[in-house]
Amino acid sequence: MEVSFISKKVMTNDDLVNENIRFKEVLVIGPKGEQLGVMMRREALEKAYDYELDLLCVAPNGNPPVCKILDYGRYRFESQKKAKEAKRNQHVTEVKPMRLSPVIDTHDFDTKLRQARNWVEDGMKVKIDMRFRGRLITRLEVGKKVMNSFVEQMSDIASVEKAPALEGNTMSVVLTPKKK
Repeated sequence: MEVSFISKKVMTNDDLVNENIRFKEVLVIGPKGEQLGVMMRREALEKAYDYELDLLCVAPNGNPPVCKILDYGRYRFESQKKAKEAKRNQHVTEVKPMRLSPVIDTHDFDTKLRQARNWVEDGMKVKIDMRFRGRLITRLEVGKKVMNSFVEQMSDIASVEKAPALEGNTMSVVLTPKKK
């Protein structure tokens, strides 16, 4: 009788496999998904070894705990493959920063607007900061006018996630792409 043992390097801390299962009785599920019934741990291990497979505890909190007879190496490979696929398919939204000035010229304004539109069309969020330096802090209405103009011209492709708010001497707004 040939017994397969899993090396300590392959096994993770949370997997209860073969000899690491310490429950007295377990509910055993066969390699084809059929229920083999409640067995003593030793008996379940022998059954798994008869199939030349491993015994994995899939529900340790069950009453009795549920164990499945399967090829543990293949199981680990499949779960790692699924995790990689999930990581590849997740979408991370990047927030691009942009700085405006309350006394910005029209050409500079148009250039920054064009760049912000490109970022939003690419699916990125855009955070627009406007610094009020020196005496400009007394002219908040000028900055608000420029910021509102920028937001208004972006409104066809972007929505405001965080409304323009003054924090210290910086006014900020966050724009996100509109859902299609």
